Amino acid sequence: MRHSGGPRVTRRVLLGSAAAAGLAAAGCSPAPRKPAAPAAPDPQTVLLTSLITGKEHLVSLYGQAVAARPAQAAALEPFRQRHAAHLQALRALLPAGGGTFPASPAPPASSSAAPSPSAVSAVSVETLRDAERRAASARPAQMATASPALSQLLASIGACEAVHVVALGRVRD
Repeated sequence: MRHSGGPRVTRRVLLGSAAAAGLAAAGCSPAPRKPAAPAAPDPQTVLLTSLITGKEHLVSLYGQAVAARPAQAAALEPFRQRHAAHLQALRALLPAGGGTFPASPAPPASSSAAPSPSAVSAVSVETLRDAERRAASARPAQMATASPALSQLLASIGACEAVHVVALGRVRD
């Protein structure tokens, strides 16, 4: 059968219109979309953040040791300065907005302030050697997951830390 004079209505159009009208009348709408899950943090940023935190700890330990041991300050300060340089290099690799770290490394503890007795006893040269040894031994595993540029930096930092272990053996407590 042919219809003449008007637009042709097919079964598909009719059913689609009826379904839409039924949904609208029932107050239904398509299922709401789930909010997008937050993106997982970038593994390199996570690693850098961890490395920066570790370096801040080493710089702090050396700052305490320098303040608590004026007699060894001249021997220990170069170690602290090298760690501060490592910290600066690591921060330079951190993407903008990747962390909330101050722009420059923390200054060493003031030698005019009297250190607490616990700080004097807690940060011995042996404590520094142990911290250096732990840091150097962690570098190969960290390099396995790091980008090539970060791996090169970690290799240099790890070598420096390993040398610090040996050199600190010559500093008298």
